[in-house]
Amino acid sequence: MRAGVRTIGELLITIGLIGLLFCVYELEVTSLYTDRQQAALRDELARSWAEPTAVPGHAVPPAAIGIGAALAVVRAPRLGADWRQVVLEGISVADLKRGPGHDPGTALPGQIGNVVVSGHRTTYGAPFENLDRLVPGDPIVVETRDSWFTYRVTGTLIVRPDQIEVTAAVPGRPGVAPAQRLLTLTTCHPKYSARARLVVQARLQGGGSKVAGQLPAALTGRGA
Repeated sequence: MRAGVRTIGELLITIGLIGLLFCVYELEVTSLYTDRQQAALRDELARSWAEPTAVPGHAVPPAAIGIGAALAVVRAPRLGADWRQVVLEGISVADLKRGPGHDPGTALPGQIGNVVVSGHRTTYGAPFENLDRLVPGDPIVVETRDSWFTYRVTGTLIVRPDQIEVTAAVPGRPGVAPAQRLLTLTTCHPKYSARARLVVQARLQGGGSKVAGQLPAALTGRGA
């Protein structure tokens, strides 16, 4: 009897240790991986944004954004003065391990339609961990090579994973031609679960060409 109890006790301790190690891996090790990937993506953006876009006398069309390539930087003052994420093109499992991903079938920043960006909430750096803190009126600023785009949160939703109509060009109305410039951020809900999705919706308030050394008002407190 004692031997059986001892064996069961040792087994439970082993299972507990395995569970603890798994949690450490999921929350810490995956974050280290994403931190390195985000640093590499920032370097990629710095290099690509420094390249000339035109040759004198010759128009150079914008290069297509390849899957896995860095696309933009997103900031949200409500989530912290230092909170910023490099958004890459693609929403595959591998893409989202590197940071928030832009759905290739949706609008690009500043365009008419719906810019859809998805990200993890608890693992791989948890870029969208505190997305639920955003409230209507909060700014979300998207930086591209040449422009700043300031979106304002209009509301949040909790939906089932299969309710993909929230990511349509006109949210909730698939197939309808868009007339507004929208942004949708999606992540899992609640934390540590994937049974639902948290959706933050925003509308473009303003945008403009980047000027060296100047930040948009939403990031300096003047446009909060």
